[in-house]
Amino acid sequence: MPTRSRLAGLLLASLFAAVPPAARAGAETFDVVISHGRVIDGSGSPWYRADIGIRDGRIAAIGRLDDAPARQRIDAAGRVVAPGFIDMLGQSELTILVDPRLPSKIYQGITTEITGEGTSAAPLAGHALEELQPTLAHLGIKADWTDFAGYFGRLERQGIGINLASYVGATQVRSIVIGGDDRAPTPAELARMRALVRDAMRQGARGLSTSLEYAPAPYASTEELIALASEAAAAGGIYATHMRSEGDAIDAALEETFRIGREARIPVEIWHLKVAGKANWGKMPEIVARIEAARAAGIDVGADTYAYTAWFNDMSAFVPPWAHDGGTARLLERLRDPAARARIRHDMQTPSTAWDNEWSEVEGPEAILVGVVSNPALRPLQGKTIRDIAAARGSDPLDTLLDVLLEDGGQTGCAVFGMNEDDVVLALRQPWTSVNNDSSGTSTEGVLGAEHPHPRAYGTFPRILRKYVREEHRLTLEDAIRKFSGLPAARMRLSDRGLIKQGLWADLVVFDPDTVADRATFADPNQLASGMQWVLVNGVPVIADGRMTGARPGRVLRGPGYRAPARR
Repeated sequence: MPTRSRLAGLLLASLFAAVPPAARAGAETFDVVISHGRVIDGSGSPWYRADIGIRDGRIAAIGRLDDAPARQRIDAAGRVVAPGFIDMLGQSELTILVDPRLPSKIYQGITTEITGEGTSAAPLAGHALEELQPTLAHLGIKADWTDFAGYFGRLERQGIGINLASYVGATQVRSIVIGGDDRAPTPAELARMRALVRDAMRQGARGLSTSLEYAPAPYASTEELIALASEAAAAGGIYATHMRSEGDAIDAALEETFRIGREARIPVEIWHLKVAGKANWGKMPEIVARIEAARAAGIDVGADTYAYTAWFNDMSAFVPPWAHDGGTARLLERLRDPAARARIRHDMQTPSTAWDNEWSEVEGPEAILVGVVSNPALRPLQGKTIRDIAAARGSDPLDTLLDVLLEDGGQTGCAVFGMNEDDVVLALRQPWTSVNNDSSGTSTEGVLGAEHPHPRAYGTFPRILRKYVREEHRLTLEDAIRKFSGLPAARMRLSDRGLIKQGLWADLVVFDPDTVADRATFADPNQLASGMQWVLVNGVPVIADGRMTGARPGRVLRGPGYRAPARR
């Protein structure tokens, strides 16, 4: 006997079939119709077969559209049609000015990126601008903006290949007001920092972010962060954090994160959830339990992950926070000074919960891979481990790390192998965990193509589809797509994106789930992912028949606190 749900489905199908397709769709021509695909709508629901009609950048109809007039038809037979993927931490705020198409992103199916990890593109002045100058010079960018209004305006004038939203960084406003000094703000300085956050939220930032491992961020007290987060909360924003520790002091870091969410009354997103360091491997069940308990207590907390066992960060993070006091120039002075350098070495070799000591967390120098360098003379080191570089130089590995950092002006990026696969999988499978790329959009060409990024820059989302869905069956395809789209859209309050639903913006991907795959490796990362046949951003193809179109239909996604400037 048919079940109640089966009978409802049959009734719906019979009613649907009784209406001529043209009448259902309306007489107006669609810009694009995607036909015969297996629709996975981003909600976590099972797939269904339908056509999707797009008009004026939005999903205008879902159903049988075989006879509906359309300017372009895409045959998705045998393929999945899903919402475009949302990168919960993308880091492309500068590289999108170098190559607005962002090939590494769109070939993964990413149509929206959230960026601004602790530092942000705006506001931009003073010490924050000084610290950014080496990166701007490396990328060939002139910073012609001072606030989000100017930055977003530049993006809109040039055009962008994907949608982009940004947090305002707590480190950014601290750096502008206090500089790189290790001290608390005065009441007047804190008031100015709060005002900068308020202004950023009015100009379209989507919340406040912290990256508490990287100086000068560790100098901020919890009370300072609560004050800034309260400003973001008042504008409907979210608080996102790279916690103060992901290793030996992760318990205290979690408690601080929950406290900020509770006292600032703001939703919390924990970026790239992990437990770092071999001594902490196997601790993810405890971390999950603590987050579940916080959620049960009424704290709106979620997380995201890139699902690799190596992270990628500034190599300067290996150096204790005190050595960064005053900024990068002072750090380099200390690396040259024998007494200060001896103290740095001692602290790096001493396990501590006072700071996130990555040197004590990794198994050895073979776990540290030099990635992106700023000094062209050091490019032969890209892709080599500190152990191999030390052996070639005949030097001590720890000194080698400090020497490379000094020779590169403190600008080196590195991959660090410090996680356990079981922990990574457990984090990925949680219903409140979405996905982030945690890498800037890049390209195989030009200045970006000369870099050696973490392979996640090119492969995060297709790798999850290949490895954890198709090969290992750790996730269902529907659940993976939900983590890529519907869940992050809900977390970021993107009510008009993230699902396949009539009226929403047509950010869509078409791919074969049996062949989609990552190609980037740690040895050879600059390889575009394969398998995305079509990627549409706001109804416009940026990938068509597997090839990049060069279109720039992306939009700046301003936050709920945005106030448009008054017209004169």
